[in-house]
Amino acid sequence: MNKANMLIVEDNADLCQTLGEIFRKAGHKVHTALSGTEAQRILKAELIDLVLLDLRLPDMSGIKVVEFVKEVDPDILVIMITAVTNDPRPAVEAMKAGAYDYLTKPFELDEVKMVVAKALETASLKREVSRLKQQQQHGKFPDEELFGNSQVMEEVKKLIKIVAETPRTSVLIEGESGTGKELVANSIHKWSARGDKPFIPINCSAIPENLLESELFGHEKGAFTDAKNLKKGMFELANNGTLFLDEMASMRPALQPKILRVLETQTFRRIGGTVDIQIDVRVIAATNRDLQVMVSEGTFREDLYYRLKVMVISLPPLRERLDDILPLASLFIEKNNKEFNKTILGLSGETKALLLQYRWPGNVRELKNVMERAIILCKGDYLQPDHLPLELRSGKGAVAVPAPAAMTSPANQSLEEMERRHIQTVLLQYHGNKSQTARALDISRSTLREKMKLYGIPG
Repeated sequence: MNKANMLIVEDNADLCQTLGEIFRKAGHKVHTALSGTEAQRILKAELIDLVLLDLRLPDMSGIKVVEFVKEVDPDILVIMITAVTNDPRPAVEAMKAGAYDYLTKPFELDEVKMVVAKALETASLKREVSRLKQQQQHGKFPDEELFGNSQVMEEVKKLIKIVAETPRTSVLIEGESGTGKELVANSIHKWSARGDKPFIPINCSAIPENLLESELFGHEKGAFTDAKNLKKGMFELANNGTLFLDEMASMRPALQPKILRVLETQTFRRIGGTVDIQIDVRVIAATNRDLQVMVSEGTFREDLYYRLKVMVISLPPLRERLDDILPLASLFIEKNNKEFNKTILGLSGETKALLLQYRWPGNVRELKNVMERAIILCKGDYLQPDHLPLELRSGKGAVAVPAPAAMTSPANQSLEEMERRHIQTVLLQYHGNKSQTARALDISRSTLREKMKLYGIPG
């Protein structure tokens, strides 16, 4: 049985207590209420999944409570409890008001368990369908492009696994646009215990400032002129899962203390609301700007910055991951071959050299787009330089080729590492031409091939 946050509304105190104990033992979180008024108070303050509701209450009709439940959240399941009667109209009215099912007193406890289990399974299937649709819309299949064999990416992957094991630790992902910050966030979510719960991404820079608060926290019906219905915010939708706040640096200062409060208390209020709503959400933030500089400039709150950076994952730009460029290109060729029904075998030597010497200001995202364009244009077996955009072919965006010793301090390098980097540098200088590279290194082509294989240098 799926675990749920339940509310039992029953004016018979003994029955209410008995039902509460049964479902607590089954692992559910259970709230109880002996009246409609008490039920309404709990519904405002808690994110309830399912309500067991007596049709007859001392202060109001159970139908009124159903209507209130549907105003609070149309997705809450309501199972009515009715007394044996010759008049079926109350039960029919309850179903019309939005009840999922009903039970007739007296009932067996196993019957209650079965109806509740069925309701929760239905809700779980709906959530899973919604989650899969969301993944398809955002193209988020975590490990697909979070790819690379470079040492720095191996370290990133290790950090992802470590952070994923923590239940609620905040994470700050730093990196240039296109480096894969959302992929990292989604991987943390995927590998965590929250992996089957919602992953909700929101780009803070893509939503107008005056609407962002409503998007994050939701609003009550009538909270402002256009608030004709209750709206759930992203924090609420992400309950038990992960909320990813992309481009966090663009969030206006007035909203930042409200985010800090959620991080510290795991509670929030909808706009126009009067009660705190308890949630369980991991927040992952991402930025392509230096938040510490923004703190010193007074444009980002210091307390929020330190609350977010409990764990920091820094993604390097693609130009600092030379070892990953060609494997990533091959991955994108493979994917695009399937999509466009092509059979491209790979990259020509000159094309490889151009990819390796380019600065990639758009990082992995740019490489992905370049490969898609090249596959579309290519009619042969190998991608050639003329399939690449002009900026790659012109060499204007080329990375400056450093002397081997300048790339990393020799004192911190092994001889093997220095040799590997030197071979890579000379290959770049000669645009991947192995004959010219071998002559420049004063070794044979076969020795060059052996060393490239030994050091895992693509080519």
